[in-house]
Amino acid sequence: MFMNVLLEHGKPYPLGATWDGEGTNFALFSENATGVELCLFDEQEQEKRLPLTRVENYIWHGYVPGIKPGQKYGFRVHGVYEPEQGYRFNSSKLLLDPYAKAIAGDFSHAPELFGYLWDAPEDERDLSQSKTDSADLIPKAVVVDESFDWGSDRLLQLPWCNTVIYETHVKGFTQLHPDIPENLRGTYAGIAHPAAIAHLKSLGITAVELLPTHHFFIYAGLLADKGLSNYWGYDPIGYFAPYSGYSASGIFGQQVTEFKQMVKSLHAAGIEVILDVVYNHTGEGNHLGSTLCFRGIDNAVYYRLVEGNPRYYIEDFTGCGNCLNTLHPQVLKLVMDSLRYWVLAMHIDGFRFDIAPALTRGELIEVDVWRGSKRRTIKVLDHEFDPLASFFNIIHQDPVLSQVKLIAEVGSEVGKFPVWWSEWNDKYRDVMRDFWRGEDIKLKEFSHRLMGSPDLYKSTGRLSCSSINYITCHDGFTLNDLVSYNQKHNEDNQEESGDNNNRSWNCGVEGETDDPEILQLRERQKRNFLTTLMLSQGVPMLLGGDEMGRSQRGNNNPYCQDNEISWFDWDLTEEKTALVDFTRQLIQFRRQHPVFRQRDWVQHGLNQGDIRWFNPDGSEIPEKQWQDNISAMSLFLTGNGQEKSSIEDRFLLCFNAHDQMVEFLLPPELEDGKWRVVIDTIEPRFIEEERLYRGDEVVMLEGRALMVLKSAN
Repeated sequence: MFMNVLLEHGKPYPLGATWDGEGTNFALFSENATGVELCLFDEQEQEKRLPLTRVENYIWHGYVPGIKPGQKYGFRVHGVYEPEQGYRFNSSKLLLDPYAKAIAGDFSHAPELFGYLWDAPEDERDLSQSKTDSADLIPKAVVVDESFDWGSDRLLQLPWCNTVIYETHVKGFTQLHPDIPENLRGTYAGIAHPAAIAHLKSLGITAVELLPTHHFFIYAGLLADKGLSNYWGYDPIGYFAPYSGYSASGIFGQQVTEFKQMVKSLHAAGIEVILDVVYNHTGEGNHLGSTLCFRGIDNAVYYRLVEGNPRYYIEDFTGCGNCLNTLHPQVLKLVMDSLRYWVLAMHIDGFRFDIAPALTRGELIEVDVWRGSKRRTIKVLDHEFDPLASFFNIIHQDPVLSQVKLIAEVGSEVGKFPVWWSEWNDKYRDVMRDFWRGEDIKLKEFSHRLMGSPDLYKSTGRLSCSSINYITCHDGFTLNDLVSYNQKHNEDNQEESGDNNNRSWNCGVEGETDDPEILQLRERQKRNFLTTLMLSQGVPMLLGGDEMGRSQRGNNNPYCQDNEISWFDWDLTEEKTALVDFTRQLIQFRRQHPVFRQRDWVQHGLNQGDIRWFNPDGSEIPEKQWQDNISAMSLFLTGNGQEKSSIEDRFLLCFNAHDQMVEFLLPPELEDGKWRVVIDTIEPRFIEEERLYRGDEVVMLEGRALMVLKSAN
């Protein structure tokens, strides 16, 4: 037990626990609390409570000499328990530090973690108050030593136009890798292992985008009762702490060092690290959720509550039970402090913001209303997306955050984010899926998506790198399942979940089959998607495992499947090995030819040096035909005027989404020369033998295929 523990006044900043070599300063923000206790825990989990009596600007703080890294701690916050007024203080619940740099262990799912009585009447349950202590069940925050030998490591700041993103999961990527030691599989150290990095390097990946690594609530709600878990990690509870479950050492606090070593190793290989971050909601859920951190520290500050009925949470921005209150200066500061920490202390190169529009909605705006014969001005919540919201303004003026890669998951708000932001382009995904499964697609729409979506970004001064192009991502079918299933098969989730609008095509048979023709067609469709993705203007994002035909057995929402459904299978068949090789060659091809990754917008017109579209008969497509549905056409693309491109860097891309062969004639302007086939998605590998077309020769292109020809003059 602690002996002669002294508490000095300390400092209000920085927030959280800060070790200075002689002791540790603790600081916690709570605007509405009436008292705060710092709780220290020894190796036997015995608790020592120290009241923090010093308060400045709502920050409760104190300094404890002799407290060193590895010390476990938490807070108990006192105040009124009046849920109908938005206050849910409950000092019987131990609370995590919102600024904790490390968290020891996972959360369980038990009544003690809830601020109310489980056996109270359902409609009044959250109005009751539980006095049961939660300290034995809740993970503890850990004081850390933030020193680390970074050497010469720094942010890579690779140009967007050269970026190829690989979206993956820390655990799933290496959990079954045969060349990684078992004790390192599924961990930060596993990703840092030479075998994992070698795969990424061989593909030509320049950035890994990791699914959430902020410490999260792994057993949420009914998942625990079903024997499932929050595998994806989209229920954060620690915005500064890397998830401890991905630590190979099992030593609490060591996960910080392991995470830094992972980043350092990836940087040494020339690979950036982008984090998928969730600042729109937390894992505490709605009014019937657990009391783990923010709810107990100051519920009315940290969450957006329903105006006029603060017992309940505004959740329509996220659909996840609550919404973080970034309208409050301290909560917005929390988000900004967290982002800066990951850049400055952890050397993260960028962020992908989950449900990013939620961070901008709900600003207070003034509106005029009539009350009888009088007009009054009142303030209400604006539920519309605001590209000038304070969240954007603060990031854009920040000298640290304005220099890293910023990616938004935008949904229906695609094209609306400000400059400096890139967006997951759902329109690109939908158009390319529809095109290759044979749906009616207008040429104008297809052209826009292939050329970086100028209709979405060009008029606002943004470049094609604003478009993060993707065919598949963690949320939905893998590439293999996209061409193997018409319907989702999520029975293993033990619930109704997942999107029904997959825009997929099983090529004739649902699921697994031994039919050689269907299997060949599916492999060709994978190559069609991958080739289209890598040859589109914008930034390509590859879902991890798609290069090896990874399947989730038709599950399009395996967020709770911490098992072989989600883990990468590294036991590759001949077909899977061929797909890996094809993907590797594709990315290398993109890197070798800047014409496919141009920084500036491409222009129409042969003399202006960029693109022209042709019908299969060689005639140029007139403007009036741009609104027609089209499934077979060719694109002439040249690098004239582009940096490091030459006039010889000329390509003709022939697309055929028909199920029958189509004859293509070379356009008359291009007949004077030789054209060599470099890619034909009929073939499982890149073309190695010489295949030339001259003059008026007919190019025969099989159904559901894409051919790329390069000028051989």
